[in-house]
Amino acid sequence: MKIAIPTYSGKVDDHFGHCEYFMVYTVNDSKEIIYEELVASPHGCGCKSDIVEKLRNIGVKVMLAGNIGVGAVNKLSENGIAVISGCSGDIKNVLNEWLNGNIKDNGELCHEHEHHRDHEHNHNHNHSLNHNHNHRHGSNCN
Repeated sequence: MKIAIPTYSGKVDDHFGHCEYFMVYTVNDSKEIIYEELVASPHGCGCKSDIVEKLRNIGVKVMLAGNIGVGAVNKLSENGIAVISGCSGDIKNVLNEWLNGNIKDNGELCHEHEHHRDHEHNHNHNHSLNHNHNHRHGSNCN
C-alpha cells in the first residue's frame, strides 16, 4: 500500500495544498516501510492542481494530512485516496502511529481559504472545536 504525507521540513504540513513536497511510503503487509519517494508539490492550490491525479497514478491509497479543505478531500476521495486529517508532527512517527491504529481522522475540514503570497499567517477555523494553525504560502513552499 502507498501512503502520502504532505510535508514541510520533515513534518506533516499544516496545509495540504501548499506543502513543500509529498513524502510517499510503500508499506508491505507486515506494516514495514519498503520504499520511500519524494513527490514535488505543485505551485498553487492542491485541489486545483494535478497532484491528486499524480498521486493516484503512482498508486497512493491513503493521505495522512494536517489541515485540508473540502475541495481537496472530495478530489482525493473521487480518485480512490482515503484521507485521514488532523495529523501533525514528524512524518515517520505519524506514519508508524497510523499503521499501529493510533491515529484516526479528526473529521475537521478547512472551509475557508485565504491565499496570500510570500508570508505566513494565522487564522481560526470554527468547527465543532476551535483551533488555530499556521499556513505557509508563497516562496516558502516549493
